[in-house]
Amino acid sequence: MRKFAFLLGSFVVFVAALFVSTTSAIEEPTYSLVTSWESPDIEIRDYDSRILATTRMTEGQNSGFRVLAGYIFGGNENEQEIAMTAPVQRTMPGEQEAEMAFVVPRAYSMEELPTPDDSRVEFREEPAYRAAVIRFSGWVNDKKAERYWQTLITFLEEQGIQPVGDPTLNQYNPPWTPPFMRRNEIIVAVVASEVIAQ
Repeated sequence: MRKFAFLLGSFVVFVAALFVSTTSAIEEPTYSLVTSWESPDIEIRDYDSRILATTRMTEGQNSGFRVLAGYIFGGNENEQEIAMTAPVQRTMPGEQEAEMAFVVPRAYSMEELPTPDDSRVEFREEPAYRAAVIRFSGWVNDKKAERYWQTLITFLEEQGIQPVGDPTLNQYNPPWTPPFMRRNEIIVAVVASEVIAQ
């Protein structure tokens, strides 16, 4: 029993080390923190502009991921590999016009991106914006995502902060990441003038 506990502990440490090594170098969108609250775990952030590679999830989440991964792993006119970034962004579960998006690395402009082999891959420039973010861990299903979205929207109403547009579900970790180490965020744009920086 003691040997099993030791092996289990070693495995957890190995997975944690693998997680850190595989995610520490992954590029994420740049932002500055405006203000935050500990409970619930909510932040207001000012995001820089960015480019998204997008696709419609006509056959579910896995199909959307395969289409975008195909592009960045060389499925383009130059057979060029493009670095994976985090998070994987998607519309909230239950939306009819479901969309998945990868953030394009900052080194690329729209003109420098190679043309996709798959016509289902499209690109969109997102301007800088202010957003409200709620963060949570674990695996995500439709019910859990909706619960955190309702927590965020209720909190914003209490603070007098007006959301703008539709929220997105953002997931930062590879599939093998243990649930307790997973980072998930629901992000929605807000009216910048209604937030007082701390």
